[in-house]
Amino acid sequence: MTKAFPAGSGRLMFVVGTRPELIKVAPVVRHLKGLEGIRVTIVSTTQQADLMPAFHGLLDAEIDYQLGAMSAGQSINALLSRTLAALDPVIAEVSPALIVVQGDTTSALAGALAGQMRAVPVAHIEAGLRTGDPNSPFPEEMNRRLISQLASLHCAPTAQNRATLLAEGIAAERVLVTGNPVVASLHGVLEEPSACPKLKGLLKALEGLKPIVLTTHRRESFGATLDRNLQTLRGFVADNPDTALVVPVHPNPTVKAAIERVLSECERVFLIEPLDYAAFLGLLQAAWLIVSDSGGVQEEVASLGKPLLVLRGKTERPEAIEIGVAKMAGEWPGQLKELLDDRDALSRWIDSVEVVANPFGDLESPARIAAAFADFLSKQVDRASLVP
Repeated sequence: MTKAFPAGSGRLMFVVGTRPELIKVAPVVRHLKGLEGIRVTIVSTTQQADLMPAFHGLLDAEIDYQLGAMSAGQSINALLSRTLAALDPVIAEVSPALIVVQGDTTSALAGALAGQMRAVPVAHIEAGLRTGDPNSPFPEEMNRRLISQLASLHCAPTAQNRATLLAEGIAAERVLVTGNPVVASLHGVLEEPSACPKLKGLLKALEGLKPIVLTTHRRESFGATLDRNLQTLRGFVADNPDTALVVPVHPNPTVKAAIERVLSECERVFLIEPLDYAAFLGLLQAAWLIVSDSGGVQEEVASLGKPLLVLRGKTERPEAIEIGVAKMAGEWPGQLKELLDDRDALSRWIDSVEVVANPFGDLESPARIAAAFADFLSKQVDRASLVP
């Protein structure tokens, strides 16, 4: 049982702004709620305002502050500055003993910077991921590097992530291998299959077909790369009448416009609105093949036993490649087409993929992270008690 904390010294503030952040912090929040003396405040920057509401129920807790930092068409710099400005008075009001950020979004960077400027320690969930290229993914690679320089506690998903942080000069006692809480979120959701009527109708329409599920939204793919990927998948489905393409369309205007331009009114191509997490996992479970540039999907496929073609030139999650559930498909122009055109080799690989131990975490990852936070706060209290 966690020690009793003096007033305010056991308060944590989570800063989240996107769907993946909410999915990953939810099981950690649930564990923290069961620890004596811990109080949790949740702040949403609403960076993904269109996607967040369907995921709030994952928390089993209320979002205490909605910052509304997102506005149509704003730049990354504008989002960062608006989020920082909105966070500052919230930190002053809440007076947290620890600010928690997850991943590598602009919201996560803003939370870490705001904490630093208020002299509040920062904990980073999903620390130590790197591609080695500052521009891939953009801006996330630089965001996470900067967060690593600001954080006092680093929760690394894998031993490889910890080694990366140590090589960058982060003190060993500040880096813990905890696993990624997304694995616990995924299994928790899978225990209660989705009752989404839209998913049921879609799966009915896909009967007898081999569904390919596509998700794409990365900035570095905008333009010619995105168009080429969409045209390649359209051509593959047209040439293979036993297949279908399902695309949950990301609300980003650039992505949405490209998808509608290339894929609208194509036979056996289904353009659908984004699904809640349970329905999305249900769709992935039904997939014959997944094609995605999402980091979260790379983490999920091992637990689902589904093959993934990664639409990126580099990945910060090489473990999925190493265990054989994923292949890179964006290292050079035409690579996706090359992989799809060899249908025999593609089918053999797809048939070989099965559920394996997830290299990114396990069911205990949220408990490890919660315990790390409680231990950090306890040590802060102990140090404060030594001050004359």
